[in-house]
Amino acid sequence: MKDLNFSPVKLAREVLETYLEEGEFPELPAADIRAGAFVSIKTAAEEELRGCIGTIEPCADSLAEEIAQNAVSAACKDPRFPRLKKEELAGVKISVDVLGDKEAVDDLSQLDPKRYGVIVEKGGNRGVLLPDLEGVDTARRQLNIACQKAGIEPGELEHGGVCIYRFPVKRYEEE
Repeated sequence: MKDLNFSPVKLAREVLETYLEEGEFPELPAADIRAGAFVSIKTAAEEELRGCIGTIEPCADSLAEEIAQNAVSAACKDPRFPRLKKEELAGVKISVDVLGDKEAVDDLSQLDPKRYGVIVEKGGNRGVLLPDLEGVDTARRQLNIACQKAGIEPGELEHGGVCIYRFPVKRYEEE
């Protein structure tokens, strides 16, 4: 993955500060890279998830735009959580996962839940799980969670018809 000329987590925080204060995006750095990205927001004290939104493949014209859009969506549009208030911003930690290209997996031995994220697809259903998540120590566990998110019964993995992909991730985290 190409080196970035900006800090993804610093950008995500600056975008949120400006957006929550002024309702608009700040000027974004020039970036000739396009990639999918996930922005995760956790409470700083308990490290509980507060929002997470991302894209598997790029939807914006640049990685900087991708991060900006996903940061605002994670803070304000994740349906699992109330909208983040500007007063809460100082009490959260932000991480940004920049995704590499997905590749088809033929054998579960090609998976590594610490190194690769997974995508499972069947019909119109799709589930995604990022790598290196607490409590996800085996490829089987990672796949089962991704299947659950997609509404695919885990037993369907053995019967075929489920496409499995892996993707590398570069994670950037605030201290």
